[in-house]
Amino acid sequence: MFKYFPTNYVWNLSVDLAIEMGARIGEIEAMCAPLQDAAKQPDAAGTKAFRETWARMADKLCGLAEEDEARGRLISAGDKYNRAAIYLLTAERLQAHGAPGRTELYKRFLEVFARGVRLSGEHCERVEIPYGDAHISGLFVRADNVEGRTPILVQVNGLDSTKEMKYRVGLPAWLAKRGVASLVIDQPGTGEALRLHGMHAVHDSERWASRVVDWLETRGDVDAERIGLEGVSLGGYYCPRAVAFEPRFALGVVWGANHDWRDVQKKRLAKEGSFPVPHYWEHVRWVWGAKDMDDFMRIAENVHLDGILDRIKVPFLVTHGEKDSQIPLHWAERTYEQLVNSPGRELKVFTEREGGVQHSSFDNSANAGAYIADWVAEHLGGRTAL
Repeated sequence: MFKYFPTNYVWNLSVDLAIEMGARIGEIEAMCAPLQDAAKQPDAAGTKAFRETWARMADKLCGLAEEDEARGRLISAGDKYNRAAIYLLTAERLQAHGAPGRTELYKRFLEVFARGVRLSGEHCERVEIPYGDAHISGLFVRADNVEGRTPILVQVNGLDSTKEMKYRVGLPAWLAKRGVASLVIDQPGTGEALRLHGMHAVHDSERWASRVVDWLETRGDVDAERIGLEGVSLGGYYCPRAVAFEPRFALGVVWGANHDWRDVQKKRLAKEGSFPVPHYWEHVRWVWGAKDMDDFMRIAENVHLDGILDRIKVPFLVTHGEKDSQIPLHWAERTYEQLVNSPGRELKVFTEREGGVQHSSFDNSANAGAYIADWVAEHLGGRTAL
């Protein structure tokens, strides 16, 4: 794990995620060098300083991109907007719920991200899936060089990630090369669903996952018999739960298992395990719509997979980092052990040899992501060679 800030795991996680999304190391250095003292401060003061330096770099890149646009250099402009969006998202993710200007920062991020994708000519389409009184937003990425209906992997967030983070880390691109399309969504409790529509997380993830499958079945470019589901981090709970109760999914994958999130919360109350974001308890209450800690802990009692996984009767891949400091490895082993009716179930533990040993492989996603993409392609009828 790259540790720019020796005493601050949460900030190191954010820096590593930014690098995985495409940050440039020179810009990382320029943003982080002034933050050594701030990294040792309490969350409120520290995250404010973090936001200021990272937003300043985003502003500079946007200014440079505008100059490129004025000269007709749209590819270069798109590249700069893409990096600016990474830095804006990283800064927004660390802010407390209700922090002044957070919503505006998030909306600006969405605008800059969309502009970068458009000018770069990326094959990434924003979609909106009807859900309740609003919609679930997603990024649809078509498979490369495939005619007719294609297999697709739906990809869902964890506790604090967004669809754009998952898109930028690279799994959709790796799948596209293998002949598999992607739909990366902000499910309730994450991204746009939480920030702009007030949709809180629900433990019965099949509630929204089934609506996503309904929508995919209406598309003429998707093979409805070959729809898979992948989840990262807390998605390691959402995904198996949804596959267990929604039989139309053809397979499941977790990138970082999360078998018993209720136990993880109890351990964190006891100061065991690393937090993924600052202001952690405020964040989880916001995500789940809990009015106080007692209410949150009551909700968390439902977030586990015991007694559920024997319902899964499709192939399932469980992956986990050997040195995950947030979710212990034994929870991945528990998930695998309980997949008793899954044909071809597999447990893959990423070790130092291939990298990706930290939580959901944020320390090095390339080899882990390639392994997942190959497995999905093999099981959904994609390709693993050109």
